Amino acid sequence: MLRRISDRLDFTRKLGFRLGALLSVAILPLGLISLIQNFNLVREAERGVELALLGRTSSAAAGERALLQSALGSADALGPAVLDSLDRPGVCADLMRNFIERSATYVFAGFVPLDGISTCNSSGRSDPVDFTGSEGYQRFMAEPGTLVTSLDSGPVIQRPIVVVMQPLYRNREMLGYISLSLTTELLRSTHNLTFGTDGARIVSFNHRGEILTSDTDAQTSTEDILPRNMNLVDLLSRSETTFKARAGNGQTRMFTVVPAVPGLVYALGSWSPKTASVGLFQISRLGAVTIPMALWIVSLAVAYFAVFRMVLRHITVLRGQMRRFAIGNRSEPPPVLSDAPAEICDVSQTFHNMARILIRDEEQMEEAVAEKTVLLKEVHHRVKNNLQLIASIINMQSRVIDDPDARRVLRSVQDRVAALATIYRNLYQAEHLDAVEAGQLIRDIINQMVSASVPPGGNLRIQMNIETLILLPDQAVPLSLLATEAFTNALKYAGTSSGEEGPWVRISLTSPEPGRGVLEIANSIDQTDQSGGTGLGSQLIEAFTTQLEGQSTTGIRDNSFVLRLEFAVESGNMTPEGRNVVLTSAARAGARH
Repeated sequence: MLRRISDRLDFTRKLGFRLGALLSVAILPLGLISLIQNFNLVREAERGVELALLGRTSSAAAGERALLQSALGSADALGPAVLDSLDRPGVCADLMRNFIERSATYVFAGFVPLDGISTCNSSGRSDPVDFTGSEGYQRFMAEPGTLVTSLDSGPVIQRPIVVVMQPLYRNREMLGYISLSLTTELLRSTHNLTFGTDGARIVSFNHRGEILTSDTDAQTSTEDILPRNMNLVDLLSRSETTFKARAGNGQTRMFTVVPAVPGLVYALGSWSPKTASVGLFQISRLGAVTIPMALWIVSLAVAYFAVFRMVLRHITVLRGQMRRFAIGNRSEPPPVLSDAPAEICDVSQTFHNMARILIRDEEQMEEAVAEKTVLLKEVHHRVKNNLQLIASIINMQSRVIDDPDARRVLRSVQDRVAALATIYRNLYQAEHLDAVEAGQLIRDIINQMVSASVPPGGNLRIQMNIETLILLPDQAVPLSLLATEAFTNALKYAGTSSGEEGPWVRISLTSPEPGRGVLEIANSIDQTDQSGGTGLGSQLIEAFTTQLEGQSTTGIRDNSFVLRLEFAVESGNMTPEGRNVVLTSAARAGARH
């Protein structure tokens, strides 16, 4: 009998049963944990609903936010124009009327001085408009500053409006305020309450707690959608922006507060319980039981069909081969796994073939790149030699010419050709052909011109402040040529200023912020020297500035002539070439590859 019972229980020795039993014990705590987590999910769902309501309130008030921010910006923009035309009331009034005619958003624009009598407005009246009796004027004078408020009836526009008031100052003295009016209907029409928000209402109010717009109808008043016995100003100091409270009609509603215009206007979302209760994540007892059961069944299936020794250990070896190949081991293709199942062997064979092809293609590409680099450097080298030969010929020709003007012209041409030769010398000597160190290039050109143009023992002082700046060749060439022309002009017209011991020339190349470069060349001037140049250098400087897509300025500053060039930097790449490695999984402590 015992043997018979033992035979019936023999299936318990099978691997499948043992894995199932072990996994059942392992999953039991998970099932208990899932029951606890279901209650936490309810709280998380409520938090998700709160965040969603905040987002929907912000989205619903987006149109009103845009209109008010535009009004504040327009008021700021009108300020300088009003200051220029304060002594010309007719011109100022025409300015306001033209502004209203061009804009379909505003119904009134004007400047209201501190005495409340406005002659600069869009009303079209010939006589001044008195704002002293307006509630908006009284609210502004009670607490001067930027203000957005609402009026049941405007002093000029006899209908409900929202007024944006922006103080106008001249030398820290407040003159009054710029007033822009929008209709309440326009602002309320921008409230974007999309599908699924039945019963939702949006109320906007300013930082003083004054209601600006409200989504109400014939059956609903503003008090019915606001929290009962709560001041709107107090809502701004609450730590929670989403809360439940009873409204004026006694109904419990969900309220959300978001800033529409920070510090000035806020939007209050009033949501009915039906809209706020989205019905998601309603965890039942059935769900609490089915989730652990499903987890148990799936785990048994995975344990039954995924045998460690048949799959995982071979995948581990294959993963190690891929990692070594990814980090740069290209000595030979990885070996093919021979004792793995056919499917894994097929994958290993495919990886072996792919690695062999990649190794071959990389070698061919490296050889091609190296060959092209050598050829391009040889081209730059030969161009440099030809330019130096031309410069030497010009130098020889200038020696046999007695006319000083002709020699000066040939000298300037020689300097330009020598500058080009220096550029191409730096190009073929550079390690990376797609990047040029512009600072070193300009420093070499300046030193070359100083040694050739400044006689030994001269009292001319040269000051250089040149930072490292990496540029593409398309930018480095015009920048270097521009520096050559500007430095030539500086040497030519450098004079001794009053109080100076002698003439000086200063050149600086800096990058005040990422992506911006500044080249500045200055020279001392003699105020008694009124000689002029041919203008060719200025034309070349203007042409090179256009090539750089920059902006150059010239002028006299502190007994010196200054040329300043600002341009956008298109940086080259001078970092060492390397291979970007992406591993399929993070290496773990003790892992072997």
